[in-house]
Amino acid sequence: MEIIHTPVLLQPCLQLLSPEGEPFEKNPWMVDSTLGEGGHSNAFLSHFPSLSVIGIDADSVIQERARERLAPFGNRMHFYNGWFNDFYESYPAEYPKPDLILFDLGISVFHYERSGRGFSFRYDEVLDMRLNPSSGMESAADIVNNYREEELANLIYLYGEEKLSRRIASAIVKARSGGRIESSKVLADIIFNAVPGNYRYGPIHPATRTFQALRIAVNSELRHIPPALHNAFNILNPGGKLGVITFHSLEDRIVKNYFRNLGKSCVCPPEVAQCRCGGQPCAEILTRKPVVPSAEEVSMNSPSRSAKLRVVRKLRNATDYHLFGVEGY
Repeated sequence: MEIIHTPVLLQPCLQLLSPEGEPFEKNPWMVDSTLGEGGHSNAFLSHFPSLSVIGIDADSVIQERARERLAPFGNRMHFYNGWFNDFYESYPAEYPKPDLILFDLGISVFHYERSGRGFSFRYDEVLDMRLNPSSGMESAADIVNNYREEELANLIYLYGEEKLSRRIASAIVKARSGGRIESSKVLADIIFNAVPGNYRYGPIHPATRTFQALRIAVNSELRHIPPALHNAFNILNPGGKLGVITFHSLEDRIVKNYFRNLGKSCVCPPEVAQCRCGGQPCAEILTRKPVVPSAEEVSMNSPSRSAKLRVVRKLRNATDYHLFGVEGY
């Protein structure tokens, strides 16, 4: 089987999330919250022979590819098909509590190159973008064709941080008056023609941010992150490590704020006269600044260029969710 996705920040992940030494037990467990084609899991299983891994993915198609790749590891590898926030909300009783948890919040190259679901504007594909097409959720085509112009503009601005969101939304609404927009290529061409000439040939394609916004909206990506982070942290064994790789500022802001609050000695709001949270930090922050890819990694794997890795070590549970300022979108 050809593997087309290269895991980002692999060596820093192996170093910072190493399950060796105190306080890890002889046979530690890890949860790979975003399994994809299994690149990170494959590396961890190869480097740490006593480690077992649970791999989560909402996309059953790509999970089958991971199953094939990771079959040589036998019963050290376990699979869960579903959203990671659902998994952590009801952690399966048959698994031991993990010592390591990794989230790689990027979209696999498989989805852009092989899924046929319209994630990429380079191909003429059905405008879908659902990681789990059987979920019944609205597709990207549903959003593009059904949202009011103002709703569409706000979505593109919020999730894509696109400064020309209103111009783009207006062009989409005008174009769809002649018939439904069902193709990723057609949508990309509408956006390309909607923006000024000097915006068309910048460092990224003018449709990049709009496609990001649609993908985030379709899969509720930002809404899944806060509860998943909080529940995952509390499921960790004491001394365990939680690492998150992000790829854009909206994701990173959620992770950075949550980790920062976990590291505070008191997270009670100012109006609370007496500390209710215990007065002790819940986590040790192992990455004061996010780890970013080297120039060499970026040259070999260009999708890694915007990646950031943050890692914390658990000291105690973060029981009061509302005290930790975890906001979704």
